[in-house]
Amino acid sequence: YNAITSFDDLSKILNKKLTEYNDVNAAMDLVLFKDAMEHIVRISRVIDRPRGNAMLVGVGGSGKQSLTRLSSFISGYTTFQIKLSPTYSISDFKQDLLFLYTKVGLKSEEYCFLFTDQQ
Repeated sequence: YNAITSFDDLSKILNKKLTEYNDVNAAMDLVLFKDAMEHIVRISRVIDRPRGNAMLVGVGGSGKQSLTRLSSFISGYTTFQIKLSPTYSISDFKQDLLFLYTKVGLKSEEYCFLFTDQQ
């Protein structure tokens, strides 16, 4: 846990992490304004806790998924999201959970399980 003395310092750190994220994953074109930076810090703080979880509520398109993906990356977690299709079934859901539980429970890998109200 590092104390940040100003939003300028935080902005530099988060923009560096965003650049690192974009180098490894599909590019996210984010503008990290003050409120977005505060949300990243909050999300990171929650998911860094043992068994940390959060339910983000807000208007669609406000950046909840993007900020969570960036926070997960900063924390060193792999983000897992269910990929729905017209043929997705309960059996597929069980397989996805089996994959996730195997990675997290048996192999002790760190994951962020991200899903939306559309899923």
